[in-house]
Amino acid sequence: MKRTVLDYALKIRLPLTLFVVAASFIITFYVARPERDGVGYAPEQPIKFSHKLHAGQMAIDCQYCHIGVTKERHAIIPSVNICMNCHSVARKDKPEIIKLTQYYESGKPIPWKRIHKVPEYAYFNHSVHVNKGIDCATCHGDVREMDVVSEVKPFTMTACLDCHRNPQAQLPYLKVVKNGPENCWACHR
Repeated sequence: MKRTVLDYALKIRLPLTLFVVAASFIITFYVARPERDGVGYAPEQPIKFSHKLHAGQMAIDCQYCHIGVTKERHAIIPSVNICMNCHSVARKDKPEIIKLTQYYESGKPIPWKRIHKVPEYAYFNHSVHVNKGIDCATCHGDVREMDVVSEVKPFTMTACLDCHRNPQAQLPYLKVVKNGPENCWACHR
């Protein structure tokens, strides 16, 4: 009797249990991938800001607001002062501009929610990429067409290595482009 119970457990229950555990892991891994990679992340911001209007229709260059991107490692999230360069005069009566003005007058920074973020353990330098002629849209998507900015491409090691290994396919708009570094310490410092 004990032998048949043990045989049943080894022949039926154990493989079935292992199958359910493996299937659950695989399904969870693929279903949750966009969330892990950040793709689709579009938090509600404290002030509704349309990149489609500013960068698209008005053709304001990314670097006007995201200063220092050609000289520094980080693309700075714009301060309220940059916004007020135009909005101290333009469209002052709109509800979102009134909120903007309140932040400016109180001296408080706008608590923007970061959308695109490279993991803490990885080193990334915006200036190196921008100065090589790599367009912002390559990684950030065409924000000129986004009313609400969202992450459209994963900021993962795989995505970076795909570009570093085959930049000609990823950056067809550049005439001359060299492969990027693939050694671990280029990004993991």
